[in-house]
Formats: sequence, C-alpha cells, structure tokens
Amino acid sequence: MELWLIITLTISLSVTLAYLLINTTTTNKKPKLPPGPPAILGNLTLLLTSRFDLEPTLRRLRSKYGPIFTIHIGFRPLIFITDRELAHKVLIRNGATFADRLPPIEPNPTIVSATYGPRWRLLRRNLLSEVLHPSRVRAHAPSRKWALRYLAEDLTNQARARGGLCIPFESFRHAMFRLIVLMCFGGDLGEGVIKDIKEVEWEMMMLFWKLEVFTFMPRLTKLIFRKRWEKLMEIRQRQEEVYLPLIEARKRSAKNDAFTYADALLELRLTPEEGRRGLKEREMACLCSEFLVGGTVTTSTMLQWIMANLVRDQRVQERILEEVRSVVVEEAEEVKDEDIQRMPYVKAVVLEGLRRHPSGHFLLPHAVSEEVRVDGYVIPKNATVNVMVAEMGWDEKVWEEPMEFKPERFLSGGEVDITGSQEIKMMPFGVGRRICPGMGLSLLHLEYYVANLVREFEWMAVEGEEIDFSEKIELTTVVMKNPLRAKVVPRGRVVAQ
Repeated sequence: MELWLIITLTISLSVTLAYLLINTTTTNKKPKLPPGPPAILGNLTLLLTSRFDLEPTLRRLRSKYGPIFTIHIGFRPLIFITDRELAHKVLIRNGATFADRLPPIEPNPTIVSATYGPRWRLLRRNLLSEVLHPSRVRAHAPSRKWALRYLAEDLTNQARARGGLCIPFESFRHAMFRLIVLMCFGGDLGEGVIKDIKEVEWEMMMLFWKLEVFTFMPRLTKLIFRKRWEKLMEIRQRQEEVYLPLIEARKRSAKNDAFTYADALLELRLTPEEGRRGLKEREMACLCSEFLVGGTVTTSTMLQWIMANLVRDQRVQERILEEVRSVVVEEAEEVKDEDIQRMPYVKAVVLEGLRRHPSGHFLLPHAVSEEVRVDGYVIPKNATVNVMVAEMGWDEKVWEEPMEFKPERFLSGGEVDITGSQEIKMMPFGVGRRICPGMGLSLLHLEYYVANLVREFEWMAVEGEEIDFSEKIELTTVVMKNPLRAKVVPRGRVVAQ
C-alpha cells in the first residue's frame, strides 16, 4: 500500500516496461484482469500519490472502473475490491485461494505475515485455544481491573491539573499496553520493565510502515535500503534482550497467576515438517511483539473514537449510564465481564464505533495462491488483493445515513454478523480465514472500558470547542487528526484500590 514511499520511480517504471515487453507477443492469451489504468499510469498513480490522499484517489478509480480494478506495480498486479458482495466472494467463498500473504520479509514470520499453511494454522490455533479462549480471557479479569484503576487515576490526575480538561488518548494507549503486557508476560513487572517494552515496540512501529519495500524484489531492496534492514535487525536484537528474560522467568515460575502468551509459546511444538521442535528465541520475541501491538493499537484507537462520539452526543452517554446502573449496583467496584453480557446498548455503541471508525481502512494485502475467476475477471496467481474495509461499513445500500453515529441501528435491525460468514455488512476485523484472532478480546476490552469509563466519569465537551472528527494515518492506523479534548468529571465514585 505504501510502495510510492519506498521504491524509486525509475525501478518501478523499468520493471513495468519489461513486463509490457515480455507480454507484447502474448496479448491475445493474457487473462482478462479487472479494468484499471494503463500499467505505466498505474505506477505513476500510486508512486506520486501521498499515502494520506490514497483513499480519495482509489475512490476516483472506482467511479471510473467499477468496484474491482487493477493497478500494476512491476510484475505483481494490485487488485482493489471496494464492494461487499465481491469481498464475500473472494474472502469467504474462495477463502483458501485468497488466504495467503506476500512472501515474509523475515525468516521467522508472525501469524499475520506467515504463509497460509501448516505453520500458520498451528500458530493461530495456539493463540486462539491457549490464550484467547474465553476461559483464559476470564482468568485475566484482575488484570483488566488493575488497568482500569490505573486509567481512572491517570484521568483524575489530568483533570485536577488542568481544571477538568483531559486529552485521554495517551492514557488509553498506555493503559491498554500495560494490560496486554500482563497477558503476555504475567506478574508485576514494574514501571521500568514496562517502559523498556514500550520503547522497543514503539521503535518497531515507527519502522514498520517502511518495511514493505522488502516485499518488492527483496534481494535488490535489501541492498538499496541496507541501513533500513540493519535497523530492523537491531530492533529485533533489542526485543530479544528485553523479552527473553521475561519468557525465561515464566519457564521458572510456579505459574500461580493467569496463563500467559509466553507460557503458550514455551509449550508449543511445531509441525512434523519442522521436527516438532520448540520455538527459537527470535521466533518467540517476534510473536510476543505481534501480540503486544495487536492487542494495544486497535483497542486504544477505537476507544478514543467511541469516547469522542459520547462527548459529542450526550444522549448516547446518558443511555449507557442508565443501562449500566440498571445492571450494576452502586456499591460494586466495577462493571464486570459478566455484567456486560446484560448490556445490549453498550455492545451496540461499540459495534457502531467499529462500523463508523474502523481503525484500519484496508485489510492487510492478501496474496492469491492460484488463478481464479471473479465476476468474469481473472485474478492471476501471485496477484495482491486489497480490500477497502471502510467502504463496506459506509455502504448506503446497507446502512441508513452511514456517516452518522447511531448505535440504535444495532438494536432495531437485528444482529449483524461481523464475521461476514453469510453476508458482509461491515468487517472491522476482516473476514474469512485471515479474520483477526483477537476479535473477541478486542470487543470485550472495548465494552468493558466504555461501560466503566462512563460509570466513573462524566464526559463533556470543552466550552467553546467542537469535537474534530478529521482523520489521519498514524503508522498503519486511522486515528483522530486532533486528539480528543474533553472535560472529565468524576461521578463521585472511586475505583476500589
């Protein structure tokens, strides 16, 4: 998606010219790709488009070429899908064919980047059954409460120091990160260790969006961008230095607390093809890094979007508070996981936030494992398929006034299957074989923190200010261009110590 930032125009045009030359003699035999701009123009379209202007550019191409179109980058055509029915055909009906990824840039890929096959299935199953199983997630309820206490104290201190004003995004992000660190490594790690983990992950995130260059002619790009590759290896080494002592400590511990991701990785044995060996140190460090980032970024981003809507629409906030108070007694220390199961409006608010403000407007690119036909067009083997997530949730054919924040739509219109198994109406976590394995955990965390934050605080607009819902891309996530500013007033309750 960001090749225009990381490859030179000369290389791209040269490869495209070679591609055209090779195919000149076989024009009549070429498969009918989805329509799109000519190859050279397609290169220029992406290479000269700022990543911040990418969506408007793609919408213009959609209006000209239809809901599925092709842009050529070198030898690998990029297929863009903007229609929910086409997305269902590709990701559900032909799920196995479209479940692959581009070749990983490192020899020890994570679950997200792993090639579709036995290793990917094993790593994903290990995460789902050993860490994200409902019984395992319930065991981390004390960690959620601990993170809530930290967050409430942080917001209270901000409000006191600024006359009620809070800018809560960093507080959200840090609280979510602390929680996911506990789920990964367990124990009371102390502020120093959490700071080290956060610093090394921030370094990786800052580098991440620059790494896609290595999926394009990797042998050449590793030479051209040698310093960038060396920086990646340096950060990987730093991750090992920070994470491996924590993983080793789990190996020696009595494990009296909740089961962690580090525990699951230590017990894992790979496929027979890999000799049923245990994971190597770098493999465990990479997977822990993926777990930490995946569990933090989306949830904290979505929490800010949702709370911004509650500040703007006090009616929604009051209805949440009314529902919470109807379920949870005043003396209760928190809104617990089991309480949330009796709060349909809280769930509707979270779903509406995910529909209206998906944290990623595109799925990670899917690679095609074999040639397949979709709506009369041929999607060739090794093509890259990009699905525009936000377009699905904003489809006027499905959603009345799609750009408005209306949680009630999830109460009156029946349940919406966000897994897309029967029909895609929204897909904030993707759909099909590559659907986000952390979907259930993310939903729980959003519901838990929205309910508790409304119970503990009144969220109001700052006098004389309007909430700015402009977007910007931060790394790979769509966040508020100007972070939420709100007046936050405790409701006379104190989260139990």
